[in-house]
Amino acid sequence: MGTAFESTAERLGPRRGGTARRILVGVDGSDTAMRAAAFAFGAARREGGGLVVVYVACHSALAAFGPAIASAAEHEAAACLGEELREQVRAAAEELDVPVTFIRTHGDPCTALREAADDHQADMVVVGASQSAGHRFAGSVATKLIRTGHWPVLVVP
Repeated sequence: MGTAFESTAERLGPRRGGTARRILVGVDGSDTAMRAAAFAFGAARREGGGLVVVYVACHSALAAFGPAIASAAEHEAAACLGEELREQVRAAAEELDVPVTFIRTHGDPCTALREAADDHQADMVVVGASQSAGHRFAGSVATKLIRTGHWPVLVVP
């Protein structure tokens, strides 16, 4: 297991050459993100395409002001969540026979998803709807991705 704030990419599930369609989905362990992942797995399976699953570990805004112990605990929690998500994705990839690239990275979720979508030439980006009331003012990841306009963005409630 790597650290939460170390970027990695790993291929899971079956190997297929030249998949026609590539779908990218962002996961963070939330209910809406897991529904988005389920939708993306189904779409990739139906279309015979590949899936890129991206987990973005991000520091909370308060971690910079808190003691080192709080930051270490946050880091450990993010690493554990990343490993849990990787295992869930691996199991689904094998069960559903969908080729998957699992990316674990850190930083701003919108920037990381946008860069991964561009790097992997995604045909579509799937994200879960935000459950945060604060995003009405600052804008959600989905809203920011839609404004980017490089690919269709599907927001799963």
